Amino acid sequence: MADLLSIENLRAGYGEAIVLPDMTLSLGEGEVLALLGRNGTGKTTLINSIVGVTRRFGGKVVLAGHELTAMRPDQRARAGIGWVPQERNIFRSLTVEENMTAVAQPGPWTVERVYEMFPRLKERRNNFGNQLSGGEQQMLAVGRALVLNPKVLLLDEPTEGLAPIIVEELLKALGTITRSGGICSIIVEQNARKILSLADRAVILERGAIVHEAASSVLKADPSALERFLGVAGKS
Repeated sequence: MADLLSIENLRAGYGEAIVLPDMTLSLGEGEVLALLGRNGTGKTTLINSIVGVTRRFGGKVVLAGHELTAMRPDQRARAGIGWVPQERNIFRSLTVEENMTAVAQPGPWTVERVYEMFPRLKERRNNFGNQLSGGEQQMLAVGRALVLNPKVLLLDEPTEGLAPIIVEELLKALGTITRSGGICSIIVEQNARKILSLADRAVILERGAIVHEAASSVLKADPSALERFLGVAGKS
């Protein structure tokens, strides 16, 4: 099966600093990748480079056979890049529903389908973004990315700072999303143990390079690589 997302010899960073010296990575349709590593190893830079908000020094990003390299971030979003950044970046002066309808594109993921997955958002559909709790804002950020009907869903620390009950609800929803088919996903997450249950494969970064790659089931069965590179045994 052809790769849905292909990153080829990508060199990227900020200003004159190169954070990713030579990144090559690919995902097939329906595949979920856990992106692991200590703070400052290049995980967010990789996500941002796919979105198009870093400086590219070389290499390319290809989505469904179409090169994105020359595209602006808004063009990449329309081409199929769905992004849930750490900061969430919801429109605080718009209602929940307006946040989604403002960016929605035709496809299987509709506002109503998002409401089915996150009933709490339906209850708050007329509330402004700045009236939502942190967990509700994160649900909205995920919902807004989905109604773009992306080919790739990028989630950067989606459970960070959330209460355990909200984390459980969000992870359950992410499981539903990743099993729905038609997309691939990259999830950056500090809690390796939880995210490995969702992912098919995991890569560990150090200094902007992949230092370990394995099936999630292998890492769960033998967490020695997590201990070596992250200092944890499958925990946060």
